[in-house]
Amino acid sequence: MKTNNIYIAQPANREQVTALEAFMKALKIKFEVRKESPYDPGFVEKILQGDADFEAGKGRKVTLDELNKLWK
Repeated sequence: MKTNNIYIAQPANREQVTALEAFMKALKIKFEVRKESPYDPGFVEKILQGDADFEAGKGRKVTLDELNKLWK
């Protein structure tokens, strides 16, 4: 019997991950582990590039006074 149902488990810790994997293997249920980010890859790249730019001295710190002036 073939089904196309997809179940998503959200274990809270490594112990639960291990238990789920053991359970699936014991019942001979095929499964795959995916490590996907919930964020858009382009967005992540921009954030990482900004961090690298800042570390390379291509940025500046803004004081709270300067920031508050922007809102007025």
